[in-house]
Amino acid sequence: MSKNREVIVRSGFRGLRYVDGRFDQVLEPGRYEMPAGRFPGRRVPTVDVVSVDLRERELNIKGQEILTADKVAVRVNIITHFRVVDPVAAIERVTDYVDRVYSDVQLAARRYLASMTLEAILTNRNQLSEDILRDVEGVSAGYGVEIIRADVKDLVFPGNLQDVMNRVLTAQRLAEAQMVEARTRADREALEAVSKADAERVAAQARVESTRLAAEADAEAKRIRAEAEVDALRRLAAAAEAYAEHPALLRLRELETMGALGANAAARLYIGFDKHSDRLNTE
Repeated sequence: MSKNREVIVRSGFRGLRYVDGRFDQVLEPGRYEMPAGRFPGRRVPTVDVVSVDLRERELNIKGQEILTADKVAVRVNIITHFRVVDPVAAIERVTDYVDRVYSDVQLAARRYLASMTLEAILTNRNQLSEDILRDVEGVSAGYGVEIIRADVKDLVFPGNLQDVMNRVLTAQRLAEAQMVEARTRADREALEAVSKADAERVAAQARVESTRLAAEADAEAKRIRAEAEVDALRRLAAAAEAYAEHPALLRLRELETMGALGANAAARLYIGFDKHSDRLNTE
């Protein structure tokens, strides 16, 4: 009697158990005993285990030359990430699921690139990757594979076209730099104009305020003078009433005035004006 043989399914893998060439079951990670050899008097089935890797894998599709809608030859490199989600379908439905992923992504890239112009490809590179992924993910699900990413990594153009593109890119960068400089200059001039306008506005406000203050000061001075004049007239009126009531006060005032005039050598004092009027006329 022969001993049974052992099969180990590692983590991240699944084992497909076949009995006499027919699929029997999916083996989870672990150790399994399989019958081996021959037993006298009875037939022992042939058991095989196919290991399937379920880990995420990367597939690099390089150098696919495709003619765009405007007849420009483009070489494209695509990075594809995928993993097996149904090991039975991946083994049973296609001969080699890795080759099938390669072909499906390649054909999807050709379909989309051939329908786009060069300008559309350059401006919608991320959209191109999304379109390719959307195209193949439904197909790959049919043979148990999930396409996680299908990114357009590189786009290579003919040499003369590359030179033209470099010149165009240089011109665009120069134009952008000039635009930035023009915007900066315009912003600076606008700022200077605003500052000047603010300064003129402040100066005008200062002039208006100065004129207002001067007018208020002049009005206040006139009011003070008027009050002083009124007060002086009031004092004169009071003095006149006092002189009328007390003639002696008027006489005393006359004497004070005469004393003040007497102190001035150039002053002339005429007393008895009517009596000496004839003399004054002769003089």
